[in-house]
Formats: sequence, C-alpha cells, structure tokens
Amino acid sequence: MAKKVVGIIKLQVPAGKANPSPPIGPALGQRGLNIMEFCKAFNASTQNLEPGMPIPVVITAYADRSFAFVTKSPPNSYFLKKAAGIEKGSQTTGKGRPVGRVTMAQ
Repeated sequence: MAKKVVGIIKLQVPAGKANPSPPIGPALGQRGLNIMEFCKAFNASTQNLEPGMPIPVVITAYADRSFAFVTKSPPNSYFLKKAAGIEKGSQTTGKGRPVGRVTMAQ
C-alpha cells in the first residue's frame, strides 16, 4: 500500500548549499520532517552542479514523517542572466533600454 501524502513543498534551493535556515527549515519543520536529513541528501544529489545555482525542488511529505524529493532543472532566467553578465533583471521591464544582450552564438 502506498504511503499517505500529507503535503507537497516547492522550493528553490541553491545547489550544494542547503542548510536549515529559511526557507528550508520552516517549510520542512511545520510538516515534522527531518531538516538535516533533507539538507544532506539534497547537497549530495547536487554536488556535481555549479555551487549556488538555483535548483527548483519538489518535496513530498508523507504521514510517517518521511519524504521524497525531485530536483528540476534550473530556471532559464538564471542562464540568461549568466550569459548576459548581469546580476539581476531590469527594474522597468519593457520600458527604457535593455540591461543586457544575449546572442545565439553564446
């Protein structure tokens, strides 16, 4: 028989840098999940990625306080900002001049 799902948590965590501080700690703590166990498992599964790369993760919490998680691919905006060489996007989207430029060759 399948485990009973009590919640699904969606977070964006930097690769290899999961720790019990917000947003991970409070999100997992209110479901009664072992925060350090998740942090160790997540960091181990993302150790081959660039450190600090934002990784979307979907955590499924079960009634017996166990969990399973699935990591997704990083958002396209991360790669576009990296290719354009900028830290953050425009303050006025669609107005004024662009903050960066990306070519097909990049």
